[in-house]
Amino acid sequence: MRVLVIEDEGALREQLVQSLRQAGYAVDATDRGEEGAYMGREYPVDVAVLDLGLPDIDGLEVLNRWRDAGFDFPVLVLTARGRWDEKVEGLENGADDYLAKPFHMEEVLARLRALVRRSSGWATRVLMAGPITLDTGTHQVRVGERELELTAYEYRLLEYLMLHAGEVISKTTLAEHLYDEETDRDSNVVEVLVGRLRRKLDPDSDFAPIETLRGRGYRLRAATTDA
Repeated sequence: MRVLVIEDEGALREQLVQSLRQAGYAVDATDRGEEGAYMGREYPVDVAVLDLGLPDIDGLEVLNRWRDAGFDFPVLVLTARGRWDEKVEGLENGADDYLAKPFHMEEVLARLRALVRRSSGWATRVLMAGPITLDTGTHQVRVGERELELTAYEYRLLEYLMLHAGEVISKTTLAEHLYDEETDRDSNVVEVLVGRLRRKLDPDSDFAPIETLRGRGYRLRAATTDA
């Protein structure tokens, strides 16, 4: 999952970036509203963290520009504690959730996980596709009763495929959502990653959940949801 962070307070922005990366997200960040508005339009954002008090244009203007342009990725708005009017205005203008400062980083992560799940139609934190289960809270992955040991990027890949089960996803799209702008992306790396994940999901070749569609990309086979 790829997160856009727009926060002008340097120490807090760095804390958010580091915590999100440690939690397995690809992260892009800026301290400016104009740049953030541009990044939200041009980058493949899955979810955004948006401070309302920015130095050039305020967060509500950034949010309005995204929504007016048809971008509907979920947005978690950060507000000053006690500014209930900002919270209301943010929600009225298309924010999906809000959090007052100061906050615990664990709550930010929990709210972002919930927003990403809901935007993909999942009501619970456990995703399912056939015998595969993925717990977005603990990052535990099982195939039936067998627990898998995945690398950070293998987990990111599987989570993205499960959130978009049944959709055909190109190698380019996968690379964009797995890696942030600071990472040198190569579609061949995605091929290797998919191959490794397939072997872990299906070491005996009895179950092939990830399909390759030549010239188009990959698709995770049918999923079931509790939404």
